[in-house]
Formats: sequence, structure tokens, C-alpha cells
Amino acid sequence: MFTDMFVKLWDNHLFLWGIWQTVYMTVISTVFAYVLGLPLGIVLSVTDKDGIRPMRAVNRVLGIIINAFRSVPFIILMVALLPVAKLIVGTSIGNKAVIVTLVVGAAPFVARMVESSIKEVDKGVIEAAEAMGTPSFKIITKVLIPEAKPSLITGAVISMVTILGYSAMAATLGGTGLGQVAIVYGHQRFNQDVIWFAALLCILIVQVIQEVGMRIVHKSDKRITN
Repeated sequence: MFTDMFVKLWDNHLFLWGIWQTVYMTVISTVFAYVLGLPLGIVLSVTDKDGIRPMRAVNRVLGIIINAFRSVPFIILMVALLPVAKLIVGTSIGNKAVIVTLVVGAAPFVARMVESSIKEVDKGVIEAAEAMGTPSFKIITKVLIPEAKPSLITGAVISMVTILGYSAMAATLGGTGLGQVAIVYGHQRFNQDVIWFAALLCILIVQVIQEVGMRIVHKSDKRITN
């Protein structure tokens, strides 16, 4: 049974605003996380011992840095990155700061997802390109990325869902969205209806992301006959 607080929030469109802010932060953060994470993942794959340009030192140092960031729990990493957020966007609170922390926190995860996707490309295709004397950059742009496209899109869907979960925790830094609605209007005011409804909305958003993402994967996968 819905409470008066729940009805008031619905009438004031706070749930709709929470959905919009959550989707906004998730999409923007995912885009910028891929701006950082995609090249990092490609470098990790290319410089691996089985890559097209093995560089042990580069691969090892980059791998250690990425693993270090991935090892820190996101809530701790968020707090640690506050000075960085203030330096970049001029504030350490609010959605701007939250997006900075989301991007930095998610980029290492994205890098590993990209690395895994690139490594799934058939070695025979790569060897054929190398045998024809194709430069490394063209192998990356014309062979590795196109061949790994379905896996890369799947990884992007997983990354987006992960970032959405991060965005809920970001409410502790003054970020908005469904996380803020659940914490401020649910937990702090002892209203379980608000908490569970915010959770339900998050589940629905995830389902939409998953469904749309899988449809794109299906259409982009050359191995699937429609």
C-alpha cells in the first residue's frame, strides 16, 4: 500500500526526474569511460605476448595501473577522486563531480572488457592481414575492432549496467537520480515504499538497456543469420 510520501513524490515528478538524471549520468559516463577505456583496452590487447605488437614492459605497467584502480571499492575511489573532480569541473559535489568519478572508476573496467573482446578475434583473420603486409594501425581499425564488434557491444551493455549501479552510490556525493530519491526520501524518512519503487525503476532501466543492447548485438553479428 502506497504512503502519502510516495504519492507526493509521484505528484511532484521526482521519480521521473530521478529516472532522467540516472539515465543521463549513466549514458554520459559510459561514453566518456569508453573514450578512455577503449584505447587502453586496445593497447592492452595489442601489447600482450600474443598481440600483434608485443611489448612486455608497456603491457605490464598499464595492467598494474588498471588493476590498481579496479581493486579500490568504488565508494572509496569516489571520495579519493573529489580533488580531481574539483580540478576538472570546478566542484566536488553534484552531478558534474559524480560524472568525473564515474568515468574514472569505470574506465579500467571498460579497458578490461575491451581487451577481452579483442582477444576473441580469430587468430587466422589477424594472421591473414599480417601476411598481406597490413600496417598495425589498419589491423586494429579494419580487422580487430570490426571483428570484435558484437563482443564490444555486449561489453558496453554490461559496462552501462555497472555504471548505473555506481550512479546510485554517487548520491552520497550529492548526485541526483534514483539513488538520491531512495536515500533522501526513502531511507532517511523511513519510507520503504520509496526505496523499493526506486529499486524497481532501476531494474526496469536495466532491462531496457539489456534488451536494446542485445538487439543491436544480434544485428551486428555476421555469424547470425536473420
